[in-house]
Amino acid sequence: MKTISRAVSLAAVAAVGFTLLAGAPAQAAVGEVEPIDLQWSFEGVFGTYDRDALRRGYKVYKEVCAVCHSMQYVRFRNLAQPGGPEFSEGQVKTLAAEITVEDGPNSDGEMFERPGEPKDAFPSPYPNPEAAAAALGAVAPDLSLMTKARPGGADYVYSLLVGYEEAPEDFNLTTGSYNKYFPGHMIAMPQPLSDGQVDYEDGTPNTVEQMAKDVTHFMMWTAEPKLEQRHRMGFQVLIYLVALGGILYFAMRKVWAGAH
Repeated sequence: MKTISRAVSLAAVAAVGFTLLAGAPAQAAVGEVEPIDLQWSFEGVFGTYDRDALRRGYKVYKEVCAVCHSMQYVRFRNLAQPGGPEFSEGQVKTLAAEITVEDGPNSDGEMFERPGEPKDAFPSPYPNPEAAAAALGAVAPDLSLMTKARPGGADYVYSLLVGYEEAPEDFNLTTGSYNKYFPGHMIAMPQPLSDGQVDYEDGTPNTVEQMAKDVTHFMMWTAEPKLEQRHRMGFQVLIYLVALGGILYFAMRKVWAGAH
């Protein structure tokens, strides 16, 4: 877990701006580039989430993205629910206990602090939007639903994270960084990922591309936590309709058999 001092230092680096996946582009969209088309495990009628990717993605979010961005619609207990990272209840309690939550009032009418519990939402890095704007120059967008809120979805999120490059000589980069896939190509957020930045306990190579893919996978789950249930239900409905169609066909043949 990042120490408070490291979190503050990382936030300071992002103070020049961090319009990750949000906010108006710094200049008019010129020569937009289509996002990288990846093959995701959750795509298609039978798509499912990769549990290992979700767990690694949570680690990337926690150690990198959560310094500036919130996920206010996700609670720690969601990490143990079927269809998600499926951490054990013990792991969820440990993860939740790493944060401190202001609660109350108590019997004396005073607020108090307590360790986090599975029922608590992921903490916001700043107490209010004004504090975030004062520290970073703007309010960081919440990432809970981001893959569903941007055209291109998961492909765009991944592409943006890996799209930082040196600006072409004929490009007038007046502020921020050059990003191949960001509309207008000029993004205020510095490159958030670098090789080796997050340690993976399972031995997966911690390259920028892999971390970007994992955290995008996690963000897709936070936006659609019931995706696997929907896919299963859709398949069951399809089977039901096929069976019903067959029954109705043979019933019709029997009813009209005498007419011929």
